[in-house]
Amino acid sequence: MSDSKPPKVLLVDDEEMVITSIRAFLSLETEYEILAHTKPEDALRRLEEGPVDVIVTDYLMPRMNGLHLLAEAKKRQPEAARVLLTGHADKQSAIEAINAVGLYQYLEKPWDNAQLLLVINGAIERTRLLRGLAQKVDELDAAHGQLKEAQRRLIRAFL
Repeated sequence: MSDSKPPKVLLVDDEEMVITSIRAFLSLETEYEILAHTKPEDALRRLEEGPVDVIVTDYLMPRMNGLHLLAEAKKRQPEAARVLLTGHADKQSAIEAINAVGLYQYLEKPWDNAQLLLVINGAIERTRLLRGLAQKVDELDAAHGQLKEAQRRLIRAFL
């Protein structure tokens, strides 16, 4: 990864066992900073505190399902990649959500750890590329503004 800070992965699942399992696996396999919540509302509040690279959430949760959470997350951090964990019965909903919430990927429960890691790695890379591109666009905009100002000064100097 080109960024010097460790990637941040936000996990959201109402089942503590799922959170514990994914956190333990990622902690063993990566240097990622793992942020975990069992309540979607808490995860949304966490998104207000600073950027995350990827959000991995369960689909079926009480009070707020994963699609609603990801739609809200997209508003707060549009560049963060969004991954949905679904049960087999929820597969059609996940497919429909790909466009609705800009889903990066969905994985069926029970997930395969190697596949989960591959998806998270790709999601982080995508997020970092998008952020890098946005930074370059901002730099080009600033440079363009400076060139326009220099052009105006030159024109005034010769009039």
